[in-house]
Amino acid sequence: MPSEGTDRLRRVLLSLPDITLRVGWLRAHLAELRDAEAAELLASLCEDGERQDPSSREALLVVAMLLVSDAESPFVERLREHAEERRLLSLWRLLRRSAGGARSRSEPPVPDYGSGRELTVGERRSLARSPNRRVLEKLLRDPHPLVLRQLLGNPRLTEDDVVRLAARRPLHSAIIQTLAQSPRWLRRPRVRLTLLLNPGTPEAVSMPLLAVCTRPELLEVVHGVDTPLALRGSARELLDRSPPLPRPTTSSLLQ
Repeated sequence: MPSEGTDRLRRVLLSLPDITLRVGWLRAHLAELRDAEAAELLASLCEDGERQDPSSREALLVVAMLLVSDAESPFVERLREHAEERRLLSLWRLLRRSAGGARSRSEPPVPDYGSGRELTVGERRSLARSPNRRVLEKLLRDPHPLVLRQLLGNPRLTEDDVVRLAARRPLHSAIIQTLAQSPRWLRRPRVRLTLLLNPGTPEAVSMPLLAVCTRPELLEVVHGVDTPLALRGSARELLDRSPPLPRPTTSSLLQ
């Protein structure tokens, strides 16, 4: 893919004011390309990001969020095949999977909301709009993705709340599914790092997020007690390709 294609992709993505708009535009743009072209384009951007180019790293966050959100889509599977066949290693690092995969876990019970009966999903979604902290604490333990999605949109929810959610062990599928579809929270470094350090996070989520880690974050992943071997190996590879750089002086969606 010519460099002007990567430059245009980066320029358009960074011109959009919101991370959700960026992910949506990227999804639509890639759908217009042949799979091989899309793979080459993303690989070029990934290579620039690994060299710590600031604008490329910010654009790479959009790529990571798209790959996390659409992890089970046929398109992402085709990208993985192209990356492996063509040895597009920078893209392959975001898409690689080890043998075995994530283990399925039974979902936790619905919390007791004090009504004397189990509330319906609709009733719990309504509660998820509540400003009441005691209610929010219970909702953080709710197993239903629709309830959690409503909760993540509650303006009273804090980053600390979401970090606690991402740190939960075992990490149930509803939490993974909901956070994967929530750019508002997934763009936050603490939330991403918490997911990376949680051994229950599937590789379909952790591998793309690893690509936008800073060097200190990669070191945390490498030295994490519970870091899966495949994730640790990928983090070491990225460390080898990511020499220390001065701290950025401008804010971005990566911060």
